[in-house]
Amino acid sequence: MSKYKSFMKRVKNPSDSLFVIHYSCQSLNDDNEGLSPRITSIAVSRFSNDQTVSFSIHAIAEELGFERADVFTNIDKIEMKLLDRFNDFIKERRGYTWVHWNMRNSTYGFEHIEHRYRVLHHSDMVNIPIENRENLNDVLVDRFGSGYAADPKMKSLMELNDKTHKVHRDFLTGLEEVDAFKSSEFIKVHKSTLCKVGFFTKVITRLEKGGLKTSSKGIGVMVDRILESRHSKVIALIAGVMSLPVALYQGYVWFN
Repeated sequence: MSKYKSFMKRVKNPSDSLFVIHYSCQSLNDDNEGLSPRITSIAVSRFSNDQTVSFSIHAIAEELGFERADVFTNIDKIEMKLLDRFNDFIKERRGYTWVHWNMRNSTYGFEHIEHRYRVLHHSDMVNIPIENRENLNDVLVDRFGSGYAADPKMKSLMELNDKTHKVHRDFLTGLEEVDAFKSSEFIKVHKSTLCKVGFFTKVITRLEKGGLKTSSKGIGVMVDRILESRHSKVIALIAGVMSLPVALYQGYVWFN
């Protein structure tokens, strides 16, 4: 079974709880004070009801009683508490399906979050099994081909699916999030993380209904879009209803 078909089977299965996740962090290069980038914001949304839970530097700092000017001098305590909260959240949910965008490895991914937890706690956090992770980018590549959007794909896909062909007002690129964090614009970083999780949920919904706009070309893609559209489903339903009397009449003829 293809990645796309396997993913859609999970989406349409009412017993399969689906969570959408994204996070922001410091620079992925060697220009941080530590050897690995700190986690600055995590957002998780439940697909079935679009309810979102978030874990952010500014919210944790405020709970701990730190002023904005004190965040960086107490950053270990703040990040540790952020990861504690996230760890507690996933304890009872690790067996669910977690949809992400290229969270593949220890550079950027679930393993990176786990590594930061080990660095600060010297112990392991709850692990989300690999088989329960779904990379939305890989699903789109499998469905529409690698040319479904120009690079950077997330930004381009957001523009393709907006009426004005613009990104969300809170959207920041990875580098912009890094710069915003350095400038103590913590809420700005967190809003960017939230808007991306919201966009991924929108992509999944449009995939399910056949309304996602991509740059992919070709007769095969066009036919698939037509067959998956809401209009085609309505037409199929009407055709089925209209054919019912014919089927009943044939049954009557055969058995009389």
